[in-house]
Amino acid sequence: MSRFEDPVIISNSISGAIANRDQCPAIPYTPEEYAAEARRAVDEGASQIHIHARTPDGTPSYEIEDFQAITEAIRAEVDDVIVNYSTGAIGVPIEKRLEYLRALRPDVAALNMSSMNYAKYSKRRKDFVFKAVFENSFDTIIELLQAMRDAGIKPEHECFDAGHVANLDPYLDMGLLEPTLQISLVMGVNGGIRPNARNVAFMSEQIPGGAEGPNNWQVIGVSRDQWKLLAASLNLGGNVRAGLEDNLYLPNGEMAKSNGELIAKARQMAEDVGRRAATVAEARELLGLTPKVTAA
Repeated sequence: MSRFEDPVIISNSISGAIANRDQCPAIPYTPEEYAAEARRAVDEGASQIHIHARTPDGTPSYEIEDFQAITEAIRAEVDDVIVNYSTGAIGVPIEKRLEYLRALRPDVAALNMSSMNYAKYSKRRKDFVFKAVFENSFDTIIELLQAMRDAGIKPEHECFDAGHVANLDPYLDMGLLEPTLQISLVMGVNGGIRPNARNVAFMSEQIPGGAEGPNNWQVIGVSRDQWKLLAASLNLGGNVRAGLEDNLYLPNGEMAKSNGELIAKARQMAEDVGRRAATVAEARELLGLTPKVTAA
């Protein structure tokens, strides 16, 4: 297969909701900073931007006006990019998360596929940095799925373990989901599957239709294990996500100065295995999204 026939969708996790500028000065807070980071990411090969909203002082936000201001700034700066909203939250009512989906209708919205213990552990401290129960019951998933269907939003199914992938099966059988699916294999979170290349292969085999079937899948690698996980995905035919939500460091250990640096490394890795970054138009087609409407 030629490089032209095997494009890879590179997604950018632009900010997240946990890390702050004390940890990495490049994390965007204001809409203008989000837009500048989106420009850098798209210029380096990203075709999808995953957004956690923040207020201009960096506080995580679930308000319509903050998602709207960030999205409008990005779309004013970047000619076209797939906009993907987070819906994951601990302690935020589901109705609050549905409000900004219904009001703003992004191209894609993340959908976590199971409840789990969710934590980060520090071997140095011999303690958890944070820990919580991440509720994503079957009823919660159904409510989010139905709202996304009504709003014309494509779900991105975030799966932190192999059983989370299997949770897609009943929704396919119920007719709430139809291929082409967008599935994310999230690795590197305490409470989820261990982050290694064998588990990338194992989880990819659980995808409905198989790793080489009709559905799109990507690997999200959290923390410094990210690069070996993305390498495994690229070699197995999957897509990849990189950005300051997931990991602050380049493979050589240097802290990234921008999302663009992380996306450039992911693009280089794709090219090194004979693939290339998909254009936004190609990514839209692969994911079954509506093409961008160009003014006459």
